[in-house]
Amino acid sequence: MTSNDLIGLIASYVYAFGLLGLAEAIRKGRGYPQSFTRKLVHIGAGMWVWGTLALFDTWQIGLIPFSSFILLNYVFYRFTLLRAMDSEDSSPGTVYFAFSIALLYALFWRTDGGQDWAVVATGGTMAMTWGDALACIVGERWGRHPYVRRGHQRTWEGSAAMFLSSLVAVTLTLWLLPGSSLSPTANPIAFGPALGYAFVASLVATLAEGVSPAGTDNLSVPLLTAAALYGLLV
Repeated sequence: MTSNDLIGLIASYVYAFGLLGLAEAIRKGRGYPQSFTRKLVHIGAGMWVWGTLALFDTWQIGLIPFSSFILLNYVFYRFTLLRAMDSEDSSPGTVYFAFSIALLYALFWRTDGGQDWAVVATGGTMAMTWGDALACIVGERWGRHPYVRRGHQRTWEGSAAMFLSSLVAVTLTLWLLPGSSLSPTANPIAFGPALGYAFVASLVATLAEGVSPAGTDNLSVPLLTAAALYGLLV
């Protein structure tokens, strides 16, 4: 373990518990609903993968925070310890969220000199982070045209938000991450191809979100999006 790894571990847990504390304070102090604070945590936690890439020298050490939150999120969910994240009728989506990120970075992120496919893991994570969150927010607030798949209701407005936000987030990831200081051994991708790859991956993400039962989209969206990206890039 290097000094940067130690700093990364400390920063990761400070960030994570600070984010949870902020969400809980907003819920209690401002009276915002749990659906809002849950998505706040969802976006904040997902965006930390960029901090992980920036801070850690050793990919195995970098997996520790997200891996540990598989168990921590299960405890929070099982005993409803954080109302900002879970209520009695919540699904274990937060557990799936941490599991998906840990699995993707275990499979694709490398810091030891070989070719790094962190762009695949990050692209899948960004589709989940921004696409899934904005699909829920837009669908709940402005959704007027519902549809039902596998007994779970979505809206066409939410699915449109899912596609567009995933397209933006994944395009920027593909364009900016490979070859940068965060992933120096990966092959850079020009903007045009990045947009084309992201278009296909965002369609996969939107279809996955549309047919997944509640909570399981935190598994299906990142994993299937990452699989699509890997298939396009290899």
